[in-house]
Amino acid sequence: MRVDIRYGRDGCESVHIPEERFIGTFQPNEVLSRPAEEEIGAALNSPFGGESIESFLEGGEDILFIVNDGTRPTPTAAVLKALSKRVDLGKARFLVATGTHREPTEEEYQMIFGDLLDELRGRIYSHDSVNDPMVDLGRSKNGTPMEVNKMAVDADRLIIITSVEPHYFAGYTGGRKSFMPGVASYRSIEINHKMAMRPEAQALVLEGNPVHEDMMDALEVVDKRIFSVQVVLDRHQDVYRAAAGELHQAFFQAVEWANEVFSVDIPEKADVVISVAPYPMDVDLYQSQKALDNGKWALKEGGTIIMVSKCREGVGQDAFLDQLCSCADPRELIERLNLEYRLGYHKAAKMAEISTWAKVSAVTDLDPELMERAGLRPFPSVQAALRAACEENPGARILVLTDGSITIPRVR
Repeated sequence: MRVDIRYGRDGCESVHIPEERFIGTFQPNEVLSRPAEEEIGAALNSPFGGESIESFLEGGEDILFIVNDGTRPTPTAAVLKALSKRVDLGKARFLVATGTHREPTEEEYQMIFGDLLDELRGRIYSHDSVNDPMVDLGRSKNGTPMEVNKMAVDADRLIIITSVEPHYFAGYTGGRKSFMPGVASYRSIEINHKMAMRPEAQALVLEGNPVHEDMMDALEVVDKRIFSVQVVLDRHQDVYRAAAGELHQAFFQAVEWANEVFSVDIPEKADVVISVAPYPMDVDLYQSQKALDNGKWALKEGGTIIMVSKCREGVGQDAFLDQLCSCADPRELIERLNLEYRLGYHKAAKMAEISTWAKVSAVTDLDPELMERAGLRPFPSVQAALRAACEENPGARILVLTDGSITIPRVR
């Protein structure tokens, strides 16, 4: 049978998979959605905590919206359009929560702000974790320094627009993640992300997850009331549900809705898993790693996982690549990363962990020699990667995750 595999923004490869060995194609669950304007409007009409956005903003003189950057499909433009009918956005400033990512491109700014970009452009700022003024708010229970962008600390009204989906070490995106790492200092983010090396830091897990707990502490020390609009998308990246109002209440409700979409039942684990990082999650290898980490939950020990990602802008963080290329033995690499941690090492450790019990192949636009040095077997096409895996295991059972960056497979 033929299975279409997305590649980049518009590309697609049709892959032949023997029907008798094909477990199936899996993606986020199909759910019943309604028009974005209707769902977002309903959320704003019934905010968690009871206070409306209009009431929340009343008397505010320094109003700051924190929005996601271009690496997430958050429908920020749709939320802002709905809000523009209720409040004067021209009185607010907008801070793009880049964490340690680069500033958005013009195309990404268009995606984030939509038709309102030209109107708001002079009031939009991109967080710079290295150069922006930060305010030291103390330390978390885990000892992380809580250094947050001064714009967020000084604002007397904070509104967060974000989306909630599974995250491979924070449990879920959304909510508290807009602060840590969204608008935190590089040092704070680096120390927070070291906890991603711990086994408790994994997708769908909040209780006992040290990364999540650190993020929650960041909000406690900010000590501000925060209004949020938190959106859950469906498998087509349309709005499924939206929760508005008090940050934590809205977040935990959105988590429940996110599970309805992204936690996906599979009948069995596979010998070969094809996990796709689709646009825009295919920006680089650093971001595409999430497709590997999610795909491992569907893979048998000793199997092969094939990551498919265009990696449009290359590798991503240099430290991440340097570590992957520095050691041929994944177990030795993990031990060393624990001792010498720097930001980006957690991604290398998560990838290395898979290599301790499975084969890892990749279909990307990256230099094949570079991929080999990083411990990934490069292939020019998905079909070629699948052929090699099946030659190694002639009876292999095969499973495809068409949106591996956000699909969490679980055996029924």
